[in-house]
Order: sequence, then structure tokens, then C-alpha cells
Amino acid sequence: LLQMYTLQNLTFKCLRSEVSLCIRQYCQSNEASGCLRGIRVLDLTRILAGPMCTMLLADLGADVIKVEKPGSGDETRNWIPPSVAQESLYFLTVNRNKKSIAVDLKRREGMQIVKELAIKSDVFVENYLPGKMDELGLGYKELKNLNPRLIYCSISGFGNDGPYAERAGLDLIAASVGGLMSITGPENGDPCKVGIAITDVTTGLYAKGSILAALYNRQTTGLGSKIECNLLSTQVSTLINLGVNYLNTGTVAPRRGTAHESIVPYQSFECGDGKWLTIGVLNNLMFQKLCELLFSPALSSNLSKDERFISNAKRVENRAELIQLLSKQFKKQPLKYWLKTFEESGIPFGPLNDLDDVFQDPQVIHNKSVLEVDHKIAGKIKLLAPAVKHFVDDGSKSNEQVSAFREKMIAPPLLGEHTRSVLSNILNYDKQKIATLLEKQVIQCK
Repeated sequence: LLQMYTLQNLTFKCLRSEVSLCIRQYCQSNEASGCLRGIRVLDLTRILAGPMCTMLLADLGADVIKVEKPGSGDETRNWIPPSVAQESLYFLTVNRNKKSIAVDLKRREGMQIVKELAIKSDVFVENYLPGKMDELGLGYKELKNLNPRLIYCSISGFGNDGPYAERAGLDLIAASVGGLMSITGPENGDPCKVGIAITDVTTGLYAKGSILAALYNRQTTGLGSKIECNLLSTQVSTLINLGVNYLNTGTVAPRRGTAHESIVPYQSFECGDGKWLTIGVLNNLMFQKLCELLFSPALSSNLSKDERFISNAKRVENRAELIQLLSKQFKKQPLKYWLKTFEESGIPFGPLNDLDDVFQDPQVIHNKSVLEVDHKIAGKIKLLAPAVKHFVDDGSKSNEQVSAFREKMIAPPLLGEHTRSVLSNILNYDKQKIATLLEKQVIQCK
């Protein structure tokens, strides 16, 4: 009885009762799968935090339209090497399942295109410098007046106001200002950056969660939301226990390499073959078991009852002596020996894998952490799959569960690959109007 239509609002009478439905762009195409199908996201983000957020929404079935600068596009399109067929792997990493339109936002006609798309969208995400969207006529207040149901998410480096608001923000800078680099690196060594842009990634996750909450809230209120995320706040929030330790005791955490501030032993140890084993001993029973695995029965009993190591607090206090004892023992056997020894111990453990090891790891393979898509230029490319398995009941009598993600993952788009189809199918621009915009270099089509 109830059918989905490509309408913003539909009111009809059913069995003498009036039912109001708010139905958002439900596309009955092969792409219409995933629990966010029918949700349209206008993506004005570049680099990593924003694209990470919108890719995760696209993975769940949202129709994400990425708005890029004609000629160059997202900055990461030019971040090569590495590349495949001259396509930037950095760009390919966080832009799957999206459409790309190339529009010059500095031109009046370009700004108008984005406004018209915002009217027909559910979510608007941008990561320009604070105030830039207002200058372009695409700020929250203006778009809210055009579309009260719009969820508007701004991602910035330091926040939309305050002393650093006008500064450009990067993951590295937020990690530096927000304390992450000060606590990362070898003991007594120089500060280090984390191997990947974890502050950007985490900000993208925060933004995605906030957008989903706003979509849920809109079901009740019928109104949109304004969301503000920034890299610095994300980084400070993820100081977790070290931040709370400082706030309540004034303790400034030192760099500890792979070790933990409050748990000992909880770190990586070099084995006899130069490879490394990582363990986490969370309580006294685990410590007793560790001693049994590493030492003779007599020495094991003595060590686990040693007043220096009898509790975690004591082990933290006497960290240096204990780590020296354990390090010496781990170096007596190769990694393979220790992996077998720890297998059924109940102690959390694992090898310290490099990337070669990661993608050959049997659990990584079992988890299907890699997916393959067909790219129009690069051919078959491998990407990192969504980390979550999410299933929903299909609504049938058998209540079979289906994936909440889109059925088919789509390769990242070429620059302007969908400009023509988006303007034609969503905004109903005719061929002549599109041709004029092309001639005036307001848009770029692939």
C-alpha cells in the first residue's frame, strides 16, 4: 500500500485517517541499498576528516554528492606518489561510493547550484575555514532558511570561534597542539607523530555519529541541526585517561614507547629472532600465569609473590626492574615459540605486525578487511573495508538479516564524473543550460 516516491513530503489519506510521510529521495536503482538509502548528503569536504565522515555515510547507502573544485578537485587527488594509473591512492582511500561534481563556488552560478542541491539534501558537510561558507552564501543560517530540515555539519581545525578559529587546521597540528605528540614516542626520545592521521580519522567518526543522531532527532522534530566538529577538541577528548590523570593530579605523562602509563606489563617485547611480541597483563592472576609461562616453577612462584611485583601498583612502581627481567627472558626464544606458548594462556597477546604481516594475518583475512572495486581508470583496486558488520531484519516473516551496508561498493569517482547527471536528474537542468555552464567554466564534466 505504501510506496516510496522521490518526494520531500507526501500527505495522503489511508482508511479515512490522514498520514503524513516525510520521504527523502528514495532511489529505486541498483545503488538503493543500505540502511541510509534515500538520504542525500552534500559533501563539501576535502582531505581526510570530512571525506572519512561522508564515506562512512555512503557505505551505509547514503547518496553522497562530493562538490569539488574544477581543474584540481580535492587536494588529495594530487598527493602522489603513491598512485595507480596516476590516480592518488590517498584520494581513493576515503572517497568510495560517492558521486563527484565539479563546481566553481566563487561564481554566482556555481553557488546557486550548491544552494539548489542543499534544498534537495538531508545533510550538508563542509570543512572550509570558519566564515568561508557564510562569505559564499552557503552558511548555516542561509541554508536553514531554504531547507529547515537540513542537517549542517561544519568540521574545522580549532573551532568556529575562539583565538585559533581563523587558523588552518591539519591533523599534524591538532596532534601537536592537543598533546598527542608529546606522549607518543620512545622513552627519553623525541616526540613522534602517530603513523596515520588518527586525529582526522577520529574527527570523521565523531562527525558521522553526530549526523546519525541528528537524523534520528529529525524524525521526531521534523527539523534539522547545526553540528560543529573540530580537530583540536577531538584530540583533547581522546587524551582519555592521561588527560583525566593530569586534570586531577597534575601528572604530566611521559613518553613510554609501547608501554602503558598505569598497567605493567603492557607493552611489546623483542624476541630472540628480532621480532616483537605484544602482551597486556591486566591483573594479578594474569601476572602469575605470565611468570609460569616464562620461568621455571620455583622462580615463577617467587616472582609472582615478590613484594616488588605483588600488585599492579607495585609493578608500576618497580616497572624498570620487572621489564628488565621479562625482556631478558623473551629474548631466549623466537616469536613463533612465544606465540604458541601464549595461545591458550588467557593473556591478551599478539605479534607486532608490519603491513606485510597485517594483510596476511588469518584473522584479518577472515574478517574480510579488504574489498575490491572496479575503477574506471585504475582498474581493479583494493580498499580497506568497513570495520563494522551491521545486519538488519529484512521485514519478511522469516526475519532474515541483511547487511546495513550497500550491496555493492562503488569505486571513488573521477573529477566531475557525475556533474552532468546530477544537474540533469536532480536539478532538472536541460542540456542547453548545462552546455552554457560548461562554456562559462562554472562546471566541469568528465
